[in-house]
Amino acid sequence: MKKITLLGATGSIGKQTLDVIREHHHLFELYGLSFGRNIDKAIPLINEFKPKKIVVQDIETKRNLQNIVNHDYILVGNEGMIEISADQDTDVLVNAVMGSVGLEATLCAIHANKQIAIANKETLVTAGHLVMEAARSRKVSLLPVDSEHSAIFQCLNGENHKDVNKVIITASGGSFRDKTRKQLDNVTIDDALNHPNWSMGAKITVDSATMMNKGLEVIEAHWLFNMPYDKIDVVLHKESVIHSMIEFADQSVIAQLGTPDMRVPIQYALTYPARLHLPQAKSLNLTEVGQLHFAEMDFDRFPCLMMAYNAGREGGTMPTVLNAANEVAVSLFLQGKIPFLTIERLIEKALEQHRTIQKPNLETILEVDQQTRLQVQAYLN
Repeated sequence: MKKITLLGATGSIGKQTLDVIREHHHLFELYGLSFGRNIDKAIPLINEFKPKKIVVQDIETKRNLQNIVNHDYILVGNEGMIEISADQDTDVLVNAVMGSVGLEATLCAIHANKQIAIANKETLVTAGHLVMEAARSRKVSLLPVDSEHSAIFQCLNGENHKDVNKVIITASGGSFRDKTRKQLDNVTIDDALNHPNWSMGAKITVDSATMMNKGLEVIEAHWLFNMPYDKIDVVLHKESVIHSMIEFADQSVIAQLGTPDMRVPIQYALTYPARLHLPQAKSLNLTEVGQLHFAEMDFDRFPCLMMAYNAGREGGTMPTVLNAANEVAVSLFLQGKIPFLTIERLIEKALEQHRTIQKPNLETILEVDQQTRLQVQAYLN
């Protein structure tokens, strides 16, 4: 029986993680969970899974929850997430929170020798050098939950990493993949959230539309697989059937295929190296799919992807700025305060004005992250 702590329980990845725990309740126990302020979504989960520890975003949410649920251990904020992530009574941390808020909890879980199932790509984008160094020194496994990185991980199983020519990450293209730049001038929030293939949270769906999500995945792949950026390609693949591919030195290519269902990579991260039956997942029928389409990535059409490559190559604090600026800009768009194309303009401005600090420590990263958020808000004002 593996005891699991789940950060971000009410989000899209969190809910699908709970589907896996529910399906294999004889193997997994939910020891702790965190959520933000969405009490209505959290209460049924608390009543069903009965976690020993709960973390909420703020004191007000804690008070409101205590009025409804009789629970002895409700923690608050970043300190609460750190405490349950490093708890000695838990085995696996599933980091499914959105944004860089998951960074410190992940580092503390690594230092406590927990297995990490990581869906929070921002943690590696913001501080990849610190996270991977800590994981190597503690011999802690970071098992990817993103479908693309899980695919890469599976394709590399049993292979010599020195034989890799390149990693090929596939991209659906998001909600606006068939629109020109000109047609993006007047798109709405609802338009952006209408992803053709995946059911995801609002922030990641907007990131998919700007292609920033794929840019963050490129940086994450760089750290997870120790892969130079020149060996990481992105290819447009509308069907989302091939989740990623590896080309080897002999020009052979290994790909991982499946229907778009996040429960598959989530379960694999929890059960690795074993594979369990997953009744809810739909079998891939290639005769029904019929055709698979691929296209070269257009960096002029999707400038956020190029910004991510450039920030990753620059290294240091530049990816921290990229991520923080993007989080604020996407939030402003979802609040209706800026149009869609202003997202990339705010990110570009933040990157242009930042002077990179190489090999930053955690304190510097957190400081740069906060400064960038205030800076982007100031641009709006």
